[in-house]
Amino acid sequence: MSEFQPITKPEDLSGLDDNEMVSGYCSGYCGDAEPGSDKSRAFWHGWRNGAVDGGHRQMDTAQAELARCLVAQQRLH
Repeated sequence: MSEFQPITKPEDLSGLDDNEMVSGYCSGYCGDAEPGSDKSRAFWHGWRNGAVDGGHRQMDTAQAELARCLVAQQRLH
């Protein structure tokens, strides 16, 4: 289990490295094991989403909350 807190607010995404998120996503999508403390929060966030999209784990409440917030934000624009 990671030492990072899941991201639940869109504003928390702005400080994360996009390249690390993509690398993490690819890792999670392929079914790689949960990353250890040698990876960043951005990598871990990407891994969590990739693992869900790849069918290796179920979406959790933090991911659902972030998705809800992002959709609501888009509706305002």
